[in-house]
Amino acid sequence: MDALTSAGLGARRNEDIALDLLKFVASTAGVGRPAAPSTGFSGAAAPKPEEHVTQLLDLYSRCLKAVEGLEQNQAGQEPKPEPTGKGPQTGAAR
Repeated sequence: MDALTSAGLGARRNEDIALDLLKFVASTAGVGRPAAPSTGFSGAAAPKPEEHVTQLLDLYSRCLKAVEGLEQNQAGQEPKPEPTGKGPQTGAAR
């Protein structure tokens, strides 16, 4: 029974760390905050709530990947490289 509870704690811990990282990054970078009203011309309309949610979910998935990558590095495993969509580099400078 202890094995079942401890197995769940390991996966939950990564999620908790990723959530804390999300909170830190979002508060520091101002992600998810509505634009502050100002006098004069406003160039862009305020983002919709759905866009805020999408930004936060994307940020959370990036945070979770970062936490899982750190865990793999500490265990001595190489993290899986993320696909960049770029082909192999050619030319003299590498």
